[in-house]
Amino acid sequence: MDRKTMLRRLDLVLHTGLLLMGNGADTSRTLRLMKRVALLYGLPEKNLHIYANYNMLMVNISYPEQSFTKFQRVEKHEINLNVIREMSILTVQAVRHNYSPEDFEHRLHEVERTRRAYRPWQVAVGGGLACGGFCVQFGGDWQSFVYASIAAILGLMLRHRLGGMGANKFVTTGVVAFAATLMAWLLGLFAINVPSAVPALSFLGSSTPWHPLMACALFIVPGVPLINFISDMLSEYVQVGITRAVNTFAIMLAMAFGIGLAIQVCGIDNFVRDLTMVPHHAYLNYMIAAAISAAGFSMIFNVPRRLVWVIAIGSIIAICTRNIVSLGPDSGNVGLGLGPALGTFAGSVLVSIMTCFIVRRMHTPHQCFAIPSVIPMVPGVLMYRALFAFLNMHGVIGEVTVAMNNAIQAFLIILCIALGVAIPNVFFRRMIYPPKERKLMELLLSRHQHSNDGMPDSAEQP
Repeated sequence: MDRKTMLRRLDLVLHTGLLLMGNGADTSRTLRLMKRVALLYGLPEKNLHIYANYNMLMVNISYPEQSFTKFQRVEKHEINLNVIREMSILTVQAVRHNYSPEDFEHRLHEVERTRRAYRPWQVAVGGGLACGGFCVQFGGDWQSFVYASIAAILGLMLRHRLGGMGANKFVTTGVVAFAATLMAWLLGLFAINVPSAVPALSFLGSSTPWHPLMACALFIVPGVPLINFISDMLSEYVQVGITRAVNTFAIMLAMAFGIGLAIQVCGIDNFVRDLTMVPHHAYLNYMIAAAISAAGFSMIFNVPRRLVWVIAIGSIIAICTRNIVSLGPDSGNVGLGLGPALGTFAGSVLVSIMTCFIVRRMHTPHQCFAIPSVIPMVPGVLMYRALFAFLNMHGVIGEVTVAMNNAIQAFLIILCIALGVAIPNVFFRRMIYPPKERKLMELLLSRHQHSNDGMPDSAEQP
């Protein structure tokens, strides 16, 4: 294999990693698919070295007398689960059908240029309805669902506009959180004053007019990076995991600043401590709200349309399981009363186990099903309530306790979500992926025996 051919094939490996890391894949999947492509094109694993960082990927092939290294910066980070799905399918097809480097490169560019399944206005509407679903899960009525959805839709439209202008993502986060919260406050005033003044509009009145304040900006919460952070730490990719955590914390801080500023402008002083989030609806309301939230976030994450209904069912199962385990008699529902952390863990585990049995049938990675299904359980309110409480301390007794209680609960719930999603997948991966990878390796070995490129385990030095 000459120098030019070697560098070109390193480019293919690097391009594969960039598409995965830049669209929300965890580090384990990114490295696994990069190695698969390297073996496909005759780069021996024993001589291959891949370094993955949050903002940088490097690929090296090293021999006793010479070494080749290529690296490239990951310029953008967004969540596009369809790209992850397409890349997983592509790498398997490339092995089974023996794609040439030219064919594989062409397919990579096709995946990269694929348009999102949803237009910006559809994402705005879907994301807005998802926040409305959160509002119902927090105990809001269906009138407040509408108001939370309207505020979130306007916020998502503003975020798309600012993103198109190239604004800094942290500034955008703060501005959008401020605008969405301010709009929710205005709609809350409308829900209180207008129906009481105009009897004909009484149906627009809400018994929970301030609940949209807790839900209208939850489309900003970086749920996928939060879960990937825990997954990377569990997989011992500590450096990438820490970087994800710091980036997520910065987004949450910008979000808390925007919401906090809006709360100060609105003059609402009970947002942190007094506004209850305990749900008290019938389970049918939870199921409808969970399905709406999961479908909305599926649109934000660009999940293929034909898979949205599966994710909606998964979210219903997750939310109902969480509520059965966590809620007690004081909520007016049947439940075990074991608390939100254990309830969240139970819901995440159940969905993850079910996902493990359908991923091969649906030809879709575990991440594309499990994460959107459990996203409605991410404690976004607790996270920015904690940050808001820390930012607005006035020396009053109990402020630190309230802030720490919210922070600890949020961290435990996030940890339970990530562990619940990751643990079944890890065991399933050990049972299913080794035979699958072994079959792919046997196919590659038999193919390279009849090739002049050399075998993956003993490719000739260029």
